[in-house]
Amino acid sequence: MVTLSSAQAGRQAARLAGVHLTLRAAYAKALLAWLANPQLARLGRPIVTTGHRSVDEQNALYAQGRNKPGPIVTYKLGGESKHNAKPARALDVAFLLDNGQVSWSAELLARFAQLMKAASPAVRWGGDWQSWKDRPHFEV
Repeated sequence: MVTLSSAQAGRQAARLAGVHLTLRAAYAKALLAWLANPQLARLGRPIVTTGHRSVDEQNALYAQGRNKPGPIVTYKLGGESKHNAKPARALDVAFLLDNGQVSWSAELLARFAQLMKAASPAVRWGGDWQSWKDRPHFEV
């Protein structure tokens, strides 16, 4: 099972501090369920990669794949994303693996999404969207 360093734990707490209470509570409940299941816990540890995002950060991400290098990662301009709300009504998740790498595995995200949606009926998962799949994304 992956254990966070104190610095990593501090970054997780800071990212979650800016997230809406309903979403933060659902994440905490889903995380506990994941870590309590030895079969899931050995696959990696869910981590929050983004909670609140400033309008400038959102616009920089929007530019990616359009007028800046890289793949398109968002279809929302600054101020349009639930990440831009205060507190943020969205968070993004990835998995910290035993070897220290970060994974955005669709399979792991789908498993974690089941726990997030079970934790709160208010949670929506970007992997369920019809048009564009945003598997790391959870929102209320």
